[in-house]
Amino acid sequence: MAAARPILGRVLPGSSILFLCDMQEKFRHNIAYFPQIVSVAARMLRVARLLEVPVLLTEQYPQGLGPTVPELGAEGLQPLTKTCFSMVPALQQELDSRPQLRSVLLCGIEAQACILNTTLDLLDRGLQVHVVVDACSSRSQVDRLVALARMRQSGAFLSTSEGLILQLVGDAAHPQFKEIQKLIKEPAPDSGLLGLFQGQNLLLH
Repeated sequence: MAAARPILGRVLPGSSILFLCDMQEKFRHNIAYFPQIVSVAARMLRVARLLEVPVLLTEQYPQGLGPTVPELGAEGLQPLTKTCFSMVPALQQELDSRPQLRSVLLCGIEAQACILNTTLDLLDRGLQVHVVVDACSSRSQVDRLVALARMRQSGAFLSTSEGLILQLVGDAAHPQFKEIQKLIKEPAPDSGLLGLFQGQNLLLH
């Protein structure tokens, strides 16, 4: 019997969506590398807009945790309010209305809470999940590291923002490539991943 074909995890604009999870004011001083995480998520949002990839934004209990931070650049997006530690219940109607959807690109906080639970819910729906590792964090770096390993064990793809952006654009001949090239010309800010993974093998096996 032939071996099952591996899931390649290709990302195409027409079958992808970007999720932005709970990057709110009250988390600003508690989440490790918060400014860097938001900066990378903002870059993903700008690319999604250039490539007409739909974007969904959530806020966790905004009455207590405040609004989405302005530097994300999410003007024009209507945030969906939630209390659940997964984005999926709040976005259920949007997901159901997109039968062509295949891949979800996931940014935000916290890795061990809403990012992990959103990932599991999406995988349970048969969707491919691409966790943007340089756009996800937690208060605790141990929680962040183990959550990323847990998501990979469950079948999510761990990717960097630049890797996903180049998959989405696909070709240097793309009409939006020059604009996107400007966004990725500068490397993504250091979000602590090298130090986090140094000496660890949780993500390699």
